[in-house]
Amino acid sequence: MAALGQTRAAAPATVPELAIEGGPLKRFVAEFFDSRLAVAGLALLVVVIATALFAPLLAPQNPYDLGKLDLLDSRLPPGGTSATGFTYYLGTDGQGRDMLSAIMYGLRVSLYVGVASGVIALAIGALLGVVAAYAGGRFEQFLMRVADIQLGFPAILVALILLAVLGKGVDKIIIALVTVQWAYYARTARSAALVERNKEYIEAARGLGLSAARIVFKHLLPNAMPPLIVVGTVQIAHAIALEATLSFLGLGLPTTEPSLGLLIANGYEFLMSGKYWISVYPGIALLVTILSINLVGDQLRDVLNPRLSR
Repeated sequence: MAALGQTRAAAPATVPELAIEGGPLKRFVAEFFDSRLAVAGLALLVVVIATALFAPLLAPQNPYDLGKLDLLDSRLPPGGTSATGFTYYLGTDGQGRDMLSAIMYGLRVSLYVGVASGVIALAIGALLGVVAAYAGGRFEQFLMRVADIQLGFPAILVALILLAVLGKGVDKIIIALVTVQWAYYARTARSAALVERNKEYIEAARGLGLSAARIVFKHLLPNAMPPLIVVGTVQIAHAIALEATLSFLGLGLPTTEPSLGLLIANGYEFLMSGKYWISVYPGIALLVTILSINLVGDQLRDVLNPRLSR
């Protein structure tokens, strides 16, 4: 009876443990949603992405259809009404474009540039870093020295030089951003792969005669992905901010493909005359986008690497 009582008393303690253990994905989701800031950041990010994806359906007008623009509606304040009775809830810019619509379309370009450059830089940097860690020797030393030299220069300076040579365009700025980002991924991938390179399962794979390519792609690269995902979220936010800076300086995207940075630049000359909304509202959209990505990235870092948890 005493043993039975002890068994019954111990049983409730094991139930929560089994529920908590679950699977890796279930634990990851539970730990991620444990932070209110992360949940708020994820909710903001979902809204931003949905707004960008469905901008043609959600935007009150196509702000870059010249046939729908009227210079008589130029620089209307927030809540202003045009002669046709259309209400501009966030006002208009110097060309009579609806600022709400312009921000929605600008989000599409900013997110596309940030995500595209981040994914390409991740693919290049991760592959080079893992190969360098596995191969070692002169290739590893050469690659790390090149990465060190590049990281020694400010990213915006390297991007400015490249864009001065390449010119304006979405493809040009993606090339520039990939060039300034790949080194971050390469160093992170190399560090993660060095930890895995001398473990027993890698030695066993070598002993079984697996090719170097199979070991790199099937074993080292997947195990290097968790820290790369964290770095990727930070770098995407950094790429969006860097693109906005370059576009503000007039070296980023052309006026036919405006981003949030270009929208901010368009209203800069009107700030002193009180037309604040032309720059302020795109700036708020840019701030919310970067903030939401960083909040999600911070929580991913804490979940994937508990030793860095604050």
